[in-house]
Amino acid sequence: MNAPPLFPDVDRPTEAATPLPLAQWLARRRTERVSDDAVRVQLDIGADWLQGRTAFGGLTGVLGLQAMRDAATAAGTPGAAAPALRALQTSFVGPLGEGPATLDAHRLRAGRNLSQFQVTLRQDGRVTAVLLGVFGTERASQIPPVAPRAPHTGFLPSARPPASGEPAFRAQFDFCWESGPPPGSGGQGLDSRIHMRLRERAGLDDELLAVLLADVPPTPATGHVRGPVPASSVTWALEMQPLPPGLPADGWWRSDNESIAVAGGYASHAARLWAPDGTLAALSSQLVAIFA
Repeated sequence: MNAPPLFPDVDRPTEAATPLPLAQWLARRRTERVSDDAVRVQLDIGADWLQGRTAFGGLTGVLGLQAMRDAATAAGTPGAAAPALRALQTSFVGPLGEGPATLDAHRLRAGRNLSQFQVTLRQDGRVTAVLLGVFGTERASQIPPVAPRAPHTGFLPSARPPASGEPAFRAQFDFCWESGPPPGSGGQGLDSRIHMRLRERAGLDDELLAVLLADVPPTPATGHVRGPVPASSVTWALEMQPLPPGLPADGWWRSDNESIAVAGGYASHAARLWAPDGTLAALSSQLVAIFA
């Protein structure tokens, strides 16, 4: 029996073209310096990143982060010397479809330790997303570090081919479902564990990759319905954790997910993203609209 799709399509199945590696696609962006601390970034959204009629939300996060980095460069902070991303907040205002898109990024404030940026993403004159990013330098502290490690389960992930009807962006990733109800399976439980990796990650740094992967897992509540489960993220808050150098390029990342509360067609989703070495990479929370 065929496994149910791992990801609910928002409107309809989409056929994936041969994916262009993400780093190569990002390199095609066109950046215009608007002021000392603002840039306008333009690029074309391809069909290979669609999830129904809108682009995969993790891609929106990556675009916003890269635009913030470009604004930091315009402000005189080279990307290589920029502080680490500490938090990223995204409001998904409307669909981001195939075709040209524009990101307006500017620095809101540069303090001694923290810098804050805002990005507005538009397509065809419509706002599709607004993002706020916080970057912070590491500081000495009297509080001992607390560094959670991924609970060991003994599970060994292996890739599987995309299932029929899964959205186009699925072809960009390898997935392995360890536990919990897949979307549309009619299962039980409000938590899940999924392993994933980007198939073509050459040239993409770990920070961008972590943002991309943090939005991959669907909220487990979508597994309670049998059949297609249209769902869409409304808001997304991401808190990043320090990543060690030298993570394996082909390593499996893991997300432990929970639908904390479900009512009235909405689910409050929480997740922990673990790097391939078991390091906590990010804490994620979302408000998800479920149309079922």
